[in-house]
Amino acid sequence: MAEWWRGSVTYQVYPRSFQDSDGDGIGDLAGITARLPHLAALGVDAVWLSPIFKSPMADMGYDVSDYMDVDPLFGDLAAFDAMVARAHELGLKVIIDQVISHSSDQHPFFRESRVSRDNARSDWYVWADGKPDGSPPNNWLSVFGGSAWEWDSRRRQYYLHNFLPSQPDLNFHNPAVQDWALSVLRFWLERGVDGFRLDTVNYYFHDTELRSNGPMPQKENRPPVNPYDMQDHLYSKSRPENPGWLERMRALTDEYPDRTMVGEVGDAPWRNVAIMAEYTQPGRLHMTYSFDMLGPEFTAAHFREKIEGFFQGAPEGWPMWAFSNHDVIRHATRWAEHGAADAVVKLAAAMLLSFEGSVCLYQGEEAGQVETDIDFDELTDPPGIRFWPDYKGRDGCRTPMVWDVSEHGGFSDVKPWLPVKPPQLARNLAAQEGVPGSVLEFYREMLAFRRMHPALRLGRTRFFEVPEPVLAFARGDALACVFNLSPRPVVLTVEGVLTEGAPCHAAHLEAGRLVLGPNGFAFLDADGGLSVSAG
Repeated sequence: MAEWWRGSVTYQVYPRSFQDSDGDGIGDLAGITARLPHLAALGVDAVWLSPIFKSPMADMGYDVSDYMDVDPLFGDLAAFDAMVARAHELGLKVIIDQVISHSSDQHPFFRESRVSRDNARSDWYVWADGKPDGSPPNNWLSVFGGSAWEWDSRRRQYYLHNFLPSQPDLNFHNPAVQDWALSVLRFWLERGVDGFRLDTVNYYFHDTELRSNGPMPQKENRPPVNPYDMQDHLYSKSRPENPGWLERMRALTDEYPDRTMVGEVGDAPWRNVAIMAEYTQPGRLHMTYSFDMLGPEFTAAHFREKIEGFFQGAPEGWPMWAFSNHDVIRHATRWAEHGAADAVVKLAAAMLLSFEGSVCLYQGEEAGQVETDIDFDELTDPPGIRFWPDYKGRDGCRTPMVWDVSEHGGFSDVKPWLPVKPPQLARNLAAQEGVPGSVLEFYREMLAFRRMHPALRLGRTRFFEVPEPVLAFARGDALACVFNLSPRPVVLTVEGVLTEGAPCHAAHLEAGRLVLGPNGFAFLDADGGLSVSAG
């Protein structure tokens, strides 16, 4: 079991949308437990749960009011324990979100902190005086729009919130806050979780001098939709105190065998790799979760740059790659213009599951699920409501799992919290079960292939020099992975033979010439050598 996480595949569950077991239109822990056999049959190693803690749900659980209890929407601690036990019976690890950089303003600690400047928890959050003219302490902005500072009339001070005003930032410069956060992690480790996904892992510390951020260089003449993207957040996150705190969390986690920590890192593109390298040095995080493949870019050069860049910049580190999650447009929709729908989805799965590092799949992508078109009156996501219509928020990727073709997709017997619409019903899992060539069966095939080939989990990567639109690389010494990222056929000259039993699509090899049709891909074994070049 040593380092089970290295090269593993984790499946992200968004609990509100996975399975409703009690008829309230919202997913819950009992529903997740009932559906765990699907994940075991799919062939993943671990399941990551987005937050299930007590919360006012202003940001759908990423605003926690009690870190050591389950929100009644999802069940209770007994339901959580039953879910963990069932997952372990099925051979699945369980990773849970930890959102400790900020809490809900309904948390008892913040309620106490805001009462006065001299109470027991007055320094547990980030408070600062306004400027003489009453304006905020500096120019820091919130990810969700507007100033990152909110005035509190009781203390006659501002408090920091990197997200919603109802999500005040905890003050990790205070050692007592760190000690409390460690007690939260220990609570869940004692309950048997196998690891943590640490939300906004580079946001724990802020600049104590409260220096203003500078501008972010812009590629376009018109401003971005969200002014947050106009700032270089040098002083409001990714501060030099952060690695020391990561070492404290790692030391605690290491008290428990076979546990892991993966941190969500989001910063300026030119700093991301350096931060990921710093945060995954020995004694810190096991892995960092990358945002680098969650955007619109779909070129061989882009994927190569991100993989090479990470391992060159962080030779002792380990990444976790993903194409979709609960915060971005589903990749089946983002990359739809690059070929036929199912072909692009299968190509993406084959690529992702061939990359060096660990992998995270997002619920529904094994069905080829596409982004849901959400109307304004259906929105629940605060930034979507604020920045409509240029940014429609994150609800479109958070709609319920579609298990079958029934009215609500088998997710619930009642109208769910977000709608299930016909394009999503058309990609229900029951219709793909056991169907050769379906997206679901392809994911199972590709996951089994990754498990059977240690090179895909742990082999080092060597890229072949081939032009766009082909991405080609060797994993280890004897396996080549070749992908055509376009809807046009390409011809390559290769040494090697098609790997027996390997997934492939639109691939034909004869006399050293590999023809890949639209979005075609193939895996090759060495045959006295291993090379790929332009045809």
